[in-house]
Amino acid sequence: MGIGEDIPRSGCGLEIIDYWLTRGFHWLGERIGRNPSYFLVVPFFIALLLGTGVQRFVYVDDPEYLFSPVDGQGKFERELIETDFPMNYSARFNPSRFVRPGRFARLFIVALDGGTLLRTDVWDEIMELDRVIHDVQVIWDEDAYNYESLCAKWDEACFENDVLELGQNGLMDKIQNGNISLTFPVMLNPETFKTYAFPFYFGGTKVSNVSTVLEVPALQLNYFLAVNTPKQDKRGEVWETEVLKKLDSLEGHWKKISVAKFTVRTLATELERNTYSVFPYFSVTVGLMIIFTVATCMMRDWVKSKPWLGVAGVVSAVLGSLAAFGLVCYCGVEFIGINMAAPFLMLGIGIDDTFVMLASWRRTSPHDPVPKRMAECYAEAAVSITITSITDMLSFWVGVLTPFPCVQIFSVYSGAAVVATYIWHIFFFGGAIALSGYHEADNRHSLIWCKQATPRSKAGSKSFWYRFFCAGGIDESDPYHPLDNPDHGLMVFFRDWWGGFLNLGIVKALVLILFLGYLAVACWGTTKIQEGLERRRMVLYDSYAVAFFDREDTYFREYPYRIQVVVSGELDYSDVKVQQKVDKLIGELERSRFVGGKEGGNLGSLYTESWLRAFLGYVDRSVGLFDYNITTEKDFLDTLFTAYLDPSSPFYDDVKLNAEGTRIRASRYIIQTVNISNSNEERDMALELRSIAAAQEGLNVTVYHPFFIFFDQFLLIRQTSIQCVLIAAAIMMVVSLIFIPNLLCSLWVAFSIVSIEVGVVGFMSLWGVNLDAISMINLIMCIGFSVDFSAHISYAYMSAKVDTPAERVKACLYSLGLPIVQGALSTILGVLALLVAPSYIFITFFKVVFLVIVIAALHGLVLLPVLLSLFGPGSCSSFGDDDLPKDKVVPYSFVLTPASLDPKRGMEIRRDVGFSEGQFVNRDFLPIPRATVHPSSRKPSRHSLERDPGLGTSGEEESTESSLSKKKRRKESYGNQAYTSDEDKTSRRSPAQYRNNSSFVSEAKFP
Repeated sequence: MGIGEDIPRSGCGLEIIDYWLTRGFHWLGERIGRNPSYFLVVPFFIALLLGTGVQRFVYVDDPEYLFSPVDGQGKFERELIETDFPMNYSARFNPSRFVRPGRFARLFIVALDGGTLLRTDVWDEIMELDRVIHDVQVIWDEDAYNYESLCAKWDEACFENDVLELGQNGLMDKIQNGNISLTFPVMLNPETFKTYAFPFYFGGTKVSNVSTVLEVPALQLNYFLAVNTPKQDKRGEVWETEVLKKLDSLEGHWKKISVAKFTVRTLATELERNTYSVFPYFSVTVGLMIIFTVATCMMRDWVKSKPWLGVAGVVSAVLGSLAAFGLVCYCGVEFIGINMAAPFLMLGIGIDDTFVMLASWRRTSPHDPVPKRMAECYAEAAVSITITSITDMLSFWVGVLTPFPCVQIFSVYSGAAVVATYIWHIFFFGGAIALSGYHEADNRHSLIWCKQATPRSKAGSKSFWYRFFCAGGIDESDPYHPLDNPDHGLMVFFRDWWGGFLNLGIVKALVLILFLGYLAVACWGTTKIQEGLERRRMVLYDSYAVAFFDREDTYFREYPYRIQVVVSGELDYSDVKVQQKVDKLIGELERSRFVGGKEGGNLGSLYTESWLRAFLGYVDRSVGLFDYNITTEKDFLDTLFTAYLDPSSPFYDDVKLNAEGTRIRASRYIIQTVNISNSNEERDMALELRSIAAAQEGLNVTVYHPFFIFFDQFLLIRQTSIQCVLIAAAIMMVVSLIFIPNLLCSLWVAFSIVSIEVGVVGFMSLWGVNLDAISMINLIMCIGFSVDFSAHISYAYMSAKVDTPAERVKACLYSLGLPIVQGALSTILGVLALLVAPSYIFITFFKVVFLVIVIAALHGLVLLPVLLSLFGPGSCSSFGDDDLPKDKVVPYSFVLTPASLDPKRGMEIRRDVGFSEGQFVNRDFLPIPRATVHPSSRKPSRHSLERDPGLGTSGEEESTESSLSKKKRRKESYGNQAYTSDEDKTSRRSPAQYRNNSSFVSEAKFP
């Protein structure tokens, strides 16, 4: 559609958007072409000004806040339990009943020789380690604090690891010699008569047939701190840091044991280290992108080569990202570590826009003034750049709809970076193109602007090195000389070789078979996917926490979680029916496979803590001694609090009375889970226990563990991912329909999105990537990436003005084969540095982006051309039926090149050049002479005057005219005549036959 034409009124009404967008960019391009320096300088300083906002960033590294859903059920459960059963860390601390992690240090200890820990020399080192932890001091407000002054307490006594008492009074020597046997799971100390519950300390315990302990491969020690106040919490954080430093300093000190450590601060610290881990690689990525873009923008012609535009494209992307990050920081949005992946992505996206705009520039006439070339360049590139930027932006911002703050924050920053990169490419990079255009108009060397180059057609007498490094440009006296207007070999390869290969029947069958195999493997992979971001994947691969998580998985998964069960609401517990309901509840929970064991046993029920069950048992055992009466609510409560419960009992904190003290308003019970080994089982455990609680009639039941906050991510990640992907896909279809108004094209886009997403999910599962908040970010944003290739290849195929599906395949691959490869390589190069970061988070970014780009590129270059040729327009009947009104074009196999169309020579055809193999010019074919015009042809419609189908190319397509100038010239030259194509006749003619056809030459008329 040319500037000055009437507003379109036929076809899809949405075409008016394309019309006005083209006009607007035409106007803008002309203005930039007149004042390029202004558009270079102003955006540069605006970016620096906005970039100052990064100094005000608010860094957030709280794993619970970032990776748990905002409205997760676990947070509501925690609020309810904290209301009824607040934890008093200073006097009533019990590790089975804490609601928040608080502050603690946790150690996993194994013997260096891999043997049992129940040896005197090994146990002595463990006790020495315990003394080291107790002696760690921190200075706070000029006072010194150690574990005894900071610890969580029960009845004024610090929480201690009582199992260490086995090393006192020579007891360990007796155990090692076999004089004393440890009974599992519970043992009474023969010296102190204290009871030890070994499953809470020992890991991987080997037990004999008579329930005696044979070996203890691992031991866990816990050190909990009091955190009732913010001051205590801050002081505890400092203590955690000092403990880690002390243990690091003792590496190599221990001769018998190996210690793996973990604190509450570990995950936050590791998230921060994740951020810094990619800093060194950003400069490397910028360097790689500069090398790639410079190489891609180079040609044999040293005037038309654009190496500095390659550099400007990278600089533009960096400036856009800097401006976006600074502006968002000024708006007060929190900053997180995974935001550091965004600049790498923006480099790939920005370079794609660079290729599009440079390709559009190269399709303009080098004889026109720079403002006109810029106007035509921008009119050509308008739809392509806008649709890719809008789809990428919207796909990022769909992430704001998720309940995960980490996804929301990353989406805001990345979406803003896409917008800024788009704007900076329009203005800053556009100014760079215009400036380069002035140098090109002056025939200056593209690398050394102060030197003018000699056209190749006149450089024959020069030395080889001069022709190789300094020749280029056009000869004003002979602007269409073939040496100065070479064809692009790679574009011809995609048209003639790759397109011809895909048109073979056996190749189409093979592609379909491979596609079905791809879908089968991908669907199988989706069934194997693990869900949720496990804690171990938040830390760097070289983190000290890796050993901790490895030992936890190896030794401490048999009895992992103590679950609180709370019955809320005022109930009469003296009522037998209420007692039966509560007992039924506890029984159903104990029979769960996650509590009783996978074989349906009672493994975990041995560790259930139920005050009601214990109290009723006590009353039953007291018959004949005290004859307690608990048939009335008053008697029940009197007996409970006077005869059974006292402050020294943990059960004392499990019963809460109403304000009047006349009825129990809340009660708590503890159950033990068993054999939970991965995130899927953790998700299923939380879901099953909550389902049992919700199914209780007449009881308001809540089950809770502090880690349920994280398990909610496992429960929501699948449905949230599906919802966001569907929303993003729907938005992409609407956007593609608006900017490429063709319903069939939108359907192919939807098909590609579904196929690509299924492939990415399936193969990322087989590549060891979980479906979690990190991969969900990538799946959502990659919707936008997958649209780029599929939308443009579909539109290019359906808008090609050729007769057969085979020709359409070649036409779309000629236009888009090379740009797809360039866009795919630039995006992969942009995130390549993330692959070497020692972080699951950033490696996941690389893996998912790599998968989506490779799969999307294969869809665009292989699958879609085949499917469109089989099921697209013209696949069942000839597209060239005489009764169908259409514009006919010359087959691409025999087209006049620019070298043959010299407007200065009028009717003359250069016989020394003749007819070449031909080429596309902006996807239009140069018209054949009037002598072969079909007599029944009609005037070409506006649809025959084609524009760039989407992605442009940065190749050497040396068309000397833009589509806008060609439209005007064709109308003036051809009047009401149409372009013709007669494949049956012309395809059998050789170039020599054309040259020898004197009548053809004599009648030829050229615009």
